[in-house]
Amino acid sequence: MSIQAFCEWLYDTGLANAVRESESLFPWAESIHVLSIAAVVGSISFVDLRLLSLASRNRPVSELVREVLPITWIAFVVAVISGVTLFASNAVEYYHNPSFRIKIVLLMLAGMNMLVFHGLTYRGVGQWDSAPRTPLGAKIAGGTSLLLWIGVVGFGRWIGFTTGF
Repeated sequence: MSIQAFCEWLYDTGLANAVRESESLFPWAESIHVLSIAAVVGSISFVDLRLLSLASRNRPVSELVREVLPITWIAFVVAVISGVTLFASNAVEYYHNPSFRIKIVLLMLAGMNMLVFHGLTYRGVGQWDSAPRTPLGAKIAGGTSLLLWIGVVGFGRWIGFTTGF
């Protein structure tokens, strides 16, 4: 099945029809999506700013990650569910929207950045965990993460201005 065919199928689902036909379902899903993205980006930003040695320098990185990661994952799951709900309502048009496509690419890059950080740099956290200044790899991961998530939010917001209803 092609992506186009999948988007057409998704557009025809009961969920998509319900979102399109309801006066309140789309605004509720959008509000939940925005709030959950704010929680994702906010919680990730705490860690990123620590990795950049710009905030919470008196806290061990591992402690901050351990406290923030559960919030991040819960908010991310809610964001994905609400995002899929929004996408389904107009899947074909969203799929062809350049802002949507850029957002998805940035989201995948943010995920890859996180995997590289946790797979490489964070493995040595025991050596620099409590140091006020983090190593270059941690700074690069934190800065890259912040920039990518700012892009995800910016392009996500721009979708609404470049999609006609």
